Amino acid sequence: LLIDHANEMNNNWFCEQLRASNPCGEQILPPHGACLLGSINLVKFVDQPFANQAAFNWDKFRAVIKVFTRMLDNVVELNGLALPQQRHEIEHKRRHGLGFLGLGSTLALLGIPYGSPASIAFTEEVSKELALTGWREGVKLAREKGAAPIFDEEFEITPALLRLRPELADRYKLGDKVKGKILHAHYSRYMQKITEEDPKLVEEIAEHGCRFTHHSSIAPTGTISLSLANNASNGIEPSFAHHYARNIIREGKKSKEKVDVFSYELLAYRQLINAESKPNSDDPKNQLPNYFVASDQVTPEQHVEVQAAAQKWIDSSISKTINVPSDIPFDEFKNIYLYAHEQGLKGCTTFRYNPEVFQGVLVKEEDLQNTQYQFQLEDGSSVTLKGNDKVFYDGEEHSAANLYDALKEGYYGKL
Repeated sequence: LLIDHANEMNNNWFCEQLRASNPCGEQILPPHGACLLGSINLVKFVDQPFANQAAFNWDKFRAVIKVFTRMLDNVVELNGLALPQQRHEIEHKRRHGLGFLGLGSTLALLGIPYGSPASIAFTEEVSKELALTGWREGVKLAREKGAAPIFDEEFEITPALLRLRPELADRYKLGDKVKGKILHAHYSRYMQKITEEDPKLVEEIAEHGCRFTHHSSIAPTGTISLSLANNASNGIEPSFAHHYARNIIREGKKSKEKVDVFSYELLAYRQLINAESKPNSDDPKNQLPNYFVASDQVTPEQHVEVQAAAQKWIDSSISKTINVPSDIPFDEFKNIYLYAHEQGLKGCTTFRYNPEVFQGVLVKEEDLQNTQYQFQLEDGSSVTLKGNDKVFYDGEEHSAANLYDALKEGYYGKL
Protein backbone atom coordinates (compact mmCIF):
# COMPACT_ATOMS: atom_id res chain seq x y z
CA LEU A 1 0.00 0.00 0.00
CA LEU A 2 1.78 3.13 -1.26
CA ILE A 3 0.01 5.39 1.18
CA ASP A 4 2.07 8.52 0.51
CA HIS A 5 0.93 8.64 -3.11
CA ALA A 6 -2.64 7.73 -2.14
CA ASN A 7 -2.83 10.76 0.17
CA GLU A 8 -1.13 13.05 -2.34
CA MET A 9 -3.74 12.14 -4.98
CA ASN A 10 -6.75 12.02 -2.65
CA ASN A 11 -9.58 14.31 -3.77
CA ASN A 12 -10.39 14.95 -0.10
CA TRP A 13 -6.82 15.88 0.75
CA PHE A 14 -8.05 18.88 2.77
CA CYS A 15 -10.24 17.01 5.27
CA GLU A 16 -9.10 13.41 5.71
CA GLN A 17 -6.02 11.28 6.18
CA LEU A 18 -5.96 7.90 4.44
CA ARG A 19 -4.36 5.18 6.56
CA ALA A 20 -5.63 1.84 5.28
CA SER A 21 -7.58 0.15 2.53
CA ASN A 22 -10.32 -2.40 2.25
CA PRO A 23 -9.03 -6.01 2.08
CA CYS A 24 -8.36 -6.00 -1.66
CA GLY A 25 -6.80 -2.54 -1.90
CA GLU A 26 -9.13 -0.85 -4.37
CA GLN A 27 -10.66 1.54 -1.83
CA ILE A 28 -8.19 3.42 0.34
CA LEU A 29 -10.40 4.92 3.00
CA PRO A 30 -10.48 7.34 5.95
CA PRO A 31 -11.73 6.26 9.40
CA HIS A 32 -15.26 4.83 9.16
CA GLY A 33 -15.11 4.86 5.36
CA ALA A 34 -16.94 2.08 3.53
CA CYS A 35 -16.84 0.57 0.05
CA LEU A 36 -19.60 1.20 -2.45
CA LEU A 37 -18.48 -0.56 -5.61
CA GLY A 38 -19.88 -1.39 -9.03
CA SER A 39 -18.30 -2.90 -12.13
CA ILE A 40 -19.16 -2.59 -15.83
CA ASN A 41 -18.53 -5.69 -17.95
CA LEU A 42 -16.36 -4.43 -20.82
CA VAL A 43 -16.88 -7.49 -23.04
CA LYS A 44 -20.46 -6.32 -23.64
CA PHE A 45 -19.21 -3.37 -25.70
CA VAL A 46 -17.14 -5.23 -28.29
CA ASP A 47 -18.69 -5.25 -31.76
CA GLN A 48 -17.65 -8.02 -34.19
CA PRO A 49 -15.20 -9.80 -31.83
CA PHE A 50 -12.11 -11.43 -33.37
CA ALA A 51 -12.81 -9.83 -36.76
CA ASN A 52 -10.46 -7.38 -38.48
CA GLN A 53 -13.12 -4.72 -37.92
CA ALA A 54 -13.60 -5.54 -34.20
CA ALA A 55 -14.31 -2.31 -32.31
CA PHE A 56 -15.26 -1.01 -28.89
CA ASN A 57 -18.65 0.76 -28.77
CA TRP A 58 -17.77 3.95 -26.91
CA ASP A 59 -21.25 5.51 -27.16
CA LYS A 60 -22.88 2.48 -25.57
CA PHE A 61 -20.18 2.44 -22.87
CA ARG A 62 -20.81 6.10 -21.97
CA ALA A 63 -24.55 5.50 -21.76
CA VAL A 64 -24.05 2.67 -19.25
CA ILE A 65 -21.62 4.77 -17.17
CA LYS A 66 -24.29 7.46 -16.78
CA VAL A 67 -26.95 5.00 -15.62
CA PHE A 68 -24.56 3.11 -13.33
CA THR A 69 -23.31 6.36 -11.74
CA ARG A 70 -26.87 7.27 -10.85
CA MET A 71 -27.55 3.79 -9.54
CA LEU A 72 -24.57 3.86 -7.17
CA ASP A 73 -25.61 7.32 -6.00
CA ASN A 74 -29.03 5.91 -5.11
CA VAL A 75 -27.37 3.15 -3.09
CA VAL A 76 -25.96 5.82 -0.77
CA GLU A 77 -29.55 6.48 0.33
CA LEU A 78 -29.99 2.77 1.11
CA ASN A 79 -26.54 2.18 2.62
CA GLY A 80 -27.69 0.29 5.71
CA LEU A 81 -24.29 0.71 7.38
CA ALA A 82 -24.07 -0.42 10.97
CA LEU A 83 -22.45 2.55 12.72
CA PRO A 84 -23.62 6.19 12.75
CA GLN A 85 -20.05 7.30 11.97
CA GLN A 86 -20.09 5.12 8.84
CA ARG A 87 -23.44 6.49 7.76
CA HIS A 88 -22.22 10.05 8.25
CA GLU A 89 -19.08 9.36 6.26
CA ILE A 90 -20.87 7.98 3.20
CA GLU A 91 -23.71 10.51 3.29
CA HIS A 92 -21.41 13.50 3.84
CA LYS A 93 -18.98 12.67 1.00
CA ARG A 94 -21.08 10.22 -1.05
CA ARG A 95 -17.94 8.55 -2.43
CA HIS A 96 -18.45 5.50 -4.59
CA GLY A 97 -16.22 3.39 -6.80
CA LEU A 98 -17.44 2.62 -10.31
CA GLY A 99 -15.05 0.39 -12.23
CA PHE A 100 -14.96 -2.36 -14.78
CA LEU A 101 -14.24 -6.04 -15.24
CA GLY A 102 -13.19 -8.11 -18.23
CA LEU A 103 -10.30 -5.95 -19.47
CA GLY A 104 -8.18 -8.97 -20.44
CA SER A 105 -11.05 -10.74 -22.18
CA THR A 106 -12.03 -7.53 -23.99
CA LEU A 107 -8.50 -7.03 -25.30
CA ALA A 108 -8.56 -10.59 -26.67
CA LEU A 109 -11.91 -9.98 -28.40
CA LEU A 110 -10.35 -6.87 -29.98
CA GLY A 111 -7.23 -8.79 -31.05
CA ILE A 112 -4.90 -6.83 -28.74
CA PRO A 113 -2.29 -8.71 -26.64
CA TYR A 114 -2.46 -7.79 -22.93
CA GLY A 115 0.63 -5.83 -21.90
CA SER A 116 1.36 -4.50 -25.39
CA PRO A 117 1.54 -0.73 -26.08
CA ALA A 118 -1.89 -0.94 -27.75
CA SER A 119 -3.37 -2.55 -24.62
CA ILE A 120 -1.90 0.18 -22.40
CA ALA A 121 -3.37 2.86 -24.67
CA PHE A 122 -6.79 1.18 -24.61
CA THR A 123 -6.67 0.81 -20.81
CA GLU A 124 -5.96 4.51 -20.40
CA GLU A 125 -8.72 5.47 -22.84
CA VAL A 126 -11.38 3.28 -21.25
CA SER A 127 -10.44 4.57 -17.77
CA LYS A 128 -10.48 8.19 -18.95
CA GLU A 129 -13.93 7.79 -20.52
CA LEU A 130 -15.17 6.21 -17.29
CA ALA A 131 -13.87 9.20 -15.32
CA LEU A 132 -14.96 12.06 -17.57
CA THR A 133 -18.44 10.65 -18.19
CA GLY A 134 -18.92 9.93 -14.49
CA TRP A 135 -17.82 13.39 -13.30
CA ARG A 136 -20.06 15.08 -15.86
CA GLU A 137 -22.98 13.02 -14.60
CA GLY A 138 -22.02 13.91 -11.02
CA VAL A 139 -22.41 17.62 -11.80
CA LYS A 140 -25.83 16.96 -13.35
CA LEU A 141 -26.84 15.05 -10.22
CA ALA A 142 -25.64 17.91 -8.02
CA ARG A 143 -27.88 20.32 -9.89
CA GLU A 144 -30.83 17.92 -9.68
CA LYS A 145 -30.48 16.65 -6.12
CA GLY A 146 -27.81 18.76 -4.46
CA ALA A 147 -24.05 18.30 -4.05
CA ALA A 148 -22.46 16.11 -1.41
CA PRO A 149 -22.61 18.18 1.83
CA ILE A 150 -18.83 18.43 2.10
CA PHE A 151 -18.71 20.64 -1.01
CA ASP A 152 -20.65 23.42 0.71
CA GLU A 153 -18.76 23.07 3.99
CA GLU A 154 -16.14 25.75 4.77
CA PHE A 155 -12.56 24.85 5.74
CA GLU A 156 -10.07 27.14 7.41
CA ILE A 157 -6.72 27.71 5.74
CA THR A 158 -4.25 26.38 8.30
CA PRO A 159 -0.47 25.90 8.29
CA ALA A 160 -1.11 22.20 7.70
CA LEU A 161 -3.11 22.89 4.53
CA LEU A 162 -0.47 25.32 3.29
CA ARG A 163 2.22 22.68 3.77
CA LEU A 164 0.19 20.28 1.63
CA ARG A 165 -0.66 22.86 -1.04
CA PRO A 166 1.76 25.82 -0.91
CA GLU A 167 0.01 27.37 -3.93
CA LEU A 168 -2.96 28.20 -1.69
CA ALA A 169 -0.91 31.17 -0.49
CA ASP A 170 -1.31 32.78 -3.93
CA ARG A 171 -5.00 33.42 -3.19
CA TYR A 172 -5.61 32.87 0.52
CA LYS A 173 -4.05 33.76 3.85
CA LEU A 174 -4.09 31.91 7.18
CA GLY A 175 -7.52 31.95 8.75
CA ASP A 176 -9.46 32.37 5.50
CA LYS A 177 -12.46 30.10 5.03
CA VAL A 178 -12.74 28.25 1.71
CA LYS A 179 -15.55 26.03 0.44
CA GLY A 180 -14.86 22.33 0.04
CA LYS A 181 -15.84 22.48 -3.63
CA ILE A 182 -12.99 24.95 -4.32
CA LEU A 183 -10.39 22.88 -2.47
CA HIS A 184 -11.64 19.74 -4.23
CA ALA A 185 -11.94 21.11 -7.77
CA HIS A 186 -8.91 23.41 -7.97
CA TYR A 187 -6.39 21.91 -5.54
CA SER A 188 -6.89 18.15 -5.83
CA ARG A 189 -3.97 16.70 -7.80
CA TYR A 190 -6.37 14.29 -9.47
CA MET A 191 -8.85 16.98 -10.48
CA GLN A 192 -5.98 19.01 -11.92
CA LYS A 193 -5.52 16.17 -14.45
CA ILE A 194 -9.24 16.27 -15.23
CA THR A 195 -8.81 20.01 -15.84
CA GLU A 196 -6.34 19.26 -18.62
CA GLU A 197 -9.06 17.27 -20.42
CA ASP A 198 -12.17 19.30 -19.57
CA PRO A 199 -11.54 22.62 -17.79
CA LYS A 200 -15.22 23.62 -18.12
CA LEU A 201 -16.25 20.52 -16.14
CA VAL A 202 -13.93 21.38 -13.25
CA GLU A 203 -15.14 24.98 -13.19
CA GLU A 204 -18.70 23.64 -12.90
CA ILE A 205 -17.65 21.54 -9.90
CA ALA A 206 -16.02 24.59 -8.31
CA GLU A 207 -19.28 26.50 -8.81
CA HIS A 208 -21.98 23.90 -8.15
CA GLY A 209 -20.14 21.09 -6.39
CA CYS A 210 -20.60 17.46 -7.35
CA ARG A 211 -22.83 14.69 -6.10
CA PHE A 212 -19.80 12.72 -4.84
CA THR A 213 -16.17 13.31 -3.93
CA HIS A 214 -14.88 10.08 -5.53
CA HIS A 215 -16.28 8.28 -8.54
CA SER A 216 -14.07 5.39 -9.65
CA SER A 217 -12.35 2.28 -8.35
CA ILE A 218 -11.41 -1.07 -9.92
CA ALA A 219 -12.22 -4.08 -7.74
CA PRO A 220 -10.97 -7.68 -8.20
CA THR A 221 -14.51 -8.87 -9.21
CA GLY A 222 -13.59 -12.56 -8.88
CA THR A 223 -17.04 -13.86 -7.98
CA ILE A 224 -19.09 -11.69 -10.33
CA SER A 225 -16.68 -12.28 -13.23
CA LEU A 226 -17.18 -16.02 -12.83
CA SER A 227 -20.87 -16.14 -11.97
CA LEU A 228 -22.41 -13.22 -13.89
CA ALA A 229 -19.91 -12.64 -16.72
CA ASN A 230 -19.30 -16.25 -17.81
CA ASN A 231 -15.73 -16.19 -16.51
CA ALA A 232 -14.65 -12.97 -18.16
CA SER A 233 -11.28 -11.88 -16.80
CA ASN A 234 -11.26 -10.33 -13.32
CA GLY A 235 -11.25 -6.53 -13.04
CA ILE A 236 -8.22 -5.10 -14.80
CA GLU A 237 -6.47 -8.47 -15.08
CA PRO A 238 -5.67 -10.73 -17.99
CA SER A 239 -7.34 -14.12 -17.76
CA PHE A 240 -5.57 -16.25 -15.15
CA ALA A 241 -5.40 -19.03 -17.78
CA HIS A 242 -7.68 -20.14 -20.59
CA HIS A 243 -8.24 -23.56 -19.02
CA TYR A 244 -7.61 -24.03 -15.32
CA ALA A 245 -9.19 -25.26 -12.09
CA ARG A 246 -11.05 -23.23 -9.50
CA ASN A 247 -11.30 -24.43 -5.89
CA ILE A 248 -14.79 -23.73 -4.64
CA ILE A 249 -16.66 -24.37 -1.41
CA ARG A 250 -19.57 -26.70 -2.09
CA GLU A 251 -22.27 -27.25 0.52
CA GLY A 252 -21.97 -30.69 2.05
CA LYS A 253 -18.40 -31.35 0.88
CA LYS A 254 -15.61 -31.71 3.42
CA SER A 255 -12.89 -30.07 1.33
CA LYS A 256 -12.92 -27.58 -1.52
CA GLU A 257 -13.95 -28.97 -4.87
CA LYS A 258 -11.72 -28.66 -7.95
CA VAL A 259 -13.82 -27.45 -10.89
CA ASP A 260 -12.58 -27.03 -14.48
CA VAL A 261 -13.26 -23.58 -15.97
CA PHE A 262 -12.51 -21.91 -19.30
CA SER A 263 -11.92 -18.24 -20.06
CA TYR A 264 -14.69 -16.17 -21.62
CA GLU A 265 -12.59 -15.45 -24.69
CA LEU A 266 -11.81 -19.13 -25.29
CA LEU A 267 -15.51 -20.03 -25.09
CA ALA A 268 -16.36 -17.16 -27.44
CA TYR A 269 -13.59 -18.12 -29.89
CA ARG A 270 -14.79 -21.70 -29.97
CA GLN A 271 -18.34 -20.56 -30.66
CA LEU A 272 -17.49 -17.93 -33.27
CA ILE A 273 -14.27 -19.10 -34.95
CA ASN A 274 -13.00 -22.59 -34.20
CA ALA A 275 -14.83 -25.11 -32.03
CA GLU A 276 -11.70 -27.27 -31.70
CA SER A 277 -9.33 -24.54 -30.49
CA LYS A 278 -7.50 -25.14 -27.22
CA PRO A 279 -4.56 -23.73 -25.24
CA ASN A 280 -1.16 -25.25 -26.13
CA SER A 281 -2.63 -27.32 -28.95
CA ASP A 282 -0.22 -29.51 -30.90
CA ASP A 283 -2.37 -29.07 -34.00
CA PRO A 284 -1.61 -25.75 -35.77
CA LYS A 285 -5.20 -25.56 -37.00
CA ASN A 286 -6.45 -25.48 -33.42
CA GLN A 287 -3.87 -23.17 -31.85
CA LEU A 288 -5.06 -19.92 -30.35
CA PRO A 289 -3.89 -16.55 -31.76
CA ASN A 290 -1.08 -14.70 -30.00
CA TYR A 291 -3.52 -12.21 -28.46
CA PHE A 292 -4.78 -14.99 -26.16
CA VAL A 293 -2.59 -13.94 -23.26
CA ALA A 294 -2.71 -15.49 -19.77
CA SER A 295 -1.44 -13.93 -16.56
CA ASP A 296 1.86 -15.83 -16.45
CA GLN A 297 2.73 -14.59 -19.96
CA VAL A 298 2.64 -10.97 -18.80
CA THR A 299 5.87 -9.61 -17.32
CA PRO A 300 5.72 -7.87 -13.93
CA GLU A 301 6.66 -4.60 -15.67
CA GLN A 302 3.74 -4.97 -18.09
CA HIS A 303 1.35 -5.65 -15.19
CA VAL A 304 2.50 -2.44 -13.52
CA GLU A 305 2.25 -0.43 -16.75
CA VAL A 306 -1.34 -1.53 -17.40
CA GLN A 307 -2.29 -0.65 -13.83
CA ALA A 308 -0.54 2.72 -14.11
CA ALA A 309 -2.44 3.53 -17.32
CA ALA A 310 -5.72 3.06 -15.48
CA GLN A 311 -4.60 4.66 -12.20
CA LYS A 312 -4.04 7.95 -14.00
CA TRP A 313 -7.83 8.33 -14.27
CA ILE A 314 -9.11 6.20 -11.36
CA ASP A 315 -9.57 8.56 -8.42
CA SER A 316 -9.62 5.84 -5.78
CA SER A 317 -7.44 2.78 -6.25
CA ILE A 318 -7.13 -0.52 -8.13
CA SER A 319 -6.96 -4.13 -7.05
CA LYS A 320 -4.48 -6.00 -9.23
CA THR A 321 -2.36 -9.11 -8.71
CA ILE A 322 1.00 -9.68 -10.38
CA ASN A 323 1.62 -13.42 -10.67
CA VAL A 324 5.33 -14.11 -10.31
CA PRO A 325 7.28 -17.36 -10.82
CA SER A 326 7.99 -19.45 -7.73
CA ASP A 327 11.73 -19.16 -8.43
CA ILE A 328 11.83 -15.38 -9.00
CA PRO A 329 15.11 -13.87 -7.64
CA PHE A 330 14.55 -11.58 -4.67
CA ASP A 331 16.11 -8.49 -6.30
CA GLU A 332 13.82 -8.88 -9.29
CA PHE A 333 10.86 -9.31 -6.93
CA LYS A 334 11.84 -6.21 -4.95
CA ASN A 335 12.11 -4.15 -8.12
CA ILE A 336 8.44 -4.77 -8.94
CA TYR A 337 7.47 -2.63 -5.94
CA LEU A 338 10.04 0.05 -6.72
CA TYR A 339 8.76 0.24 -10.30
CA ALA A 340 5.16 0.42 -9.04
CA HIS A 341 6.09 3.42 -6.90
CA GLU A 342 7.88 5.09 -9.82
CA GLN A 343 4.79 4.62 -12.00
CA GLY A 344 2.53 6.34 -9.48
CA LEU A 345 0.54 3.35 -8.25
CA LYS A 346 -1.33 3.54 -4.94
CA GLY A 347 -0.85 -0.16 -4.24
CA CYS A 348 0.79 -3.26 -5.66
CA THR A 349 0.09 -6.94 -4.98
CA THR A 350 2.11 -9.98 -6.00
CA PHE A 351 1.23 -13.66 -5.83
CA ARG A 352 3.86 -16.39 -5.85
CA TYR A 353 2.52 -19.93 -6.08
CA ASN A 354 3.79 -21.85 -3.06
CA PRO A 355 1.76 -24.98 -2.24
CA GLU A 356 3.59 -25.47 1.05
CA VAL A 357 1.97 -22.27 2.32
CA PHE A 358 -1.31 -21.87 0.48
CA GLN A 359 -3.06 -23.82 -2.26
CA GLY A 360 -4.91 -20.81 -3.74
CA VAL A 361 -8.34 -20.43 -5.29
CA LEU A 362 -7.16 -20.58 -8.91
CA VAL A 363 -4.68 -23.27 -9.92
CA LYS A 364 -3.19 -24.49 -13.17
CA GLU A 365 -3.14 -28.15 -14.06
CA GLU A 366 0.62 -28.07 -14.69
CA ASP A 367 1.24 -26.64 -11.20
CA LEU A 368 -0.82 -29.43 -9.67
CA GLN A 369 0.89 -32.03 -11.87
CA ASN A 370 4.32 -30.81 -10.80
CA THR A 371 3.58 -30.54 -7.05
CA GLN A 372 3.81 -33.55 -4.76
CA TYR A 373 2.01 -33.92 -1.42
CA GLN A 374 2.99 -36.39 1.30
CA PHE A 375 0.25 -37.86 3.52
CA GLN A 376 0.99 -39.63 6.81
CA LEU A 377 -1.22 -42.69 7.33
CA GLU A 378 -2.48 -44.08 10.65
CA ASP A 379 -0.08 -47.07 10.50
CA GLY A 380 2.91 -44.70 10.35
CA SER A 381 3.56 -45.11 6.66
CA SER A 382 3.27 -42.31 4.13
CA VAL A 383 2.03 -41.93 0.60
CA THR A 384 3.08 -39.29 -1.94
CA LEU A 385 0.59 -38.04 -4.53
CA LYS A 386 0.57 -35.44 -7.28
CA GLY A 387 -1.68 -32.46 -6.69
CA ASN A 388 -4.15 -33.45 -9.40
CA ASP A 389 -4.42 -37.10 -8.31
CA LYS A 390 -7.90 -38.11 -7.20
CA VAL A 391 -8.18 -39.52 -3.68
CA PHE A 392 -11.13 -41.36 -2.15
CA TYR A 393 -11.06 -40.50 1.57
CA ASP A 394 -13.69 -40.49 4.31
CA GLY A 395 -16.47 -41.38 1.89
CA GLU A 396 -15.71 -38.64 -0.67
CA GLU A 397 -13.51 -38.05 -3.68
CA HIS A 398 -11.03 -35.15 -3.40
CA SER A 399 -8.09 -33.83 -5.36
CA ALA A 400 -4.89 -34.60 -3.46
CA ALA A 401 -4.02 -30.90 -3.29
CA ASN A 402 -7.37 -29.84 -1.82
CA LEU A 403 -7.43 -32.71 0.68
CA TYR A 404 -3.90 -31.88 1.84
CA ASP A 405 -4.77 -28.20 2.17
CA ALA A 406 -7.97 -28.92 4.12
CA LEU A 407 -6.20 -31.24 6.57
CA LYS A 408 -3.21 -28.93 7.00
CA GLU A 409 -5.31 -25.79 7.51
CA GLY A 410 -7.79 -27.53 9.80
CA TYR A 411 -10.96 -26.82 7.84
CA TYR A 412 -11.58 -30.41 6.69
CA GLY A 413 -15.26 -31.17 7.27
CA LYS A 414 -15.94 -27.63 8.59
CA LEU A 415 -16.76 -25.77 5.35
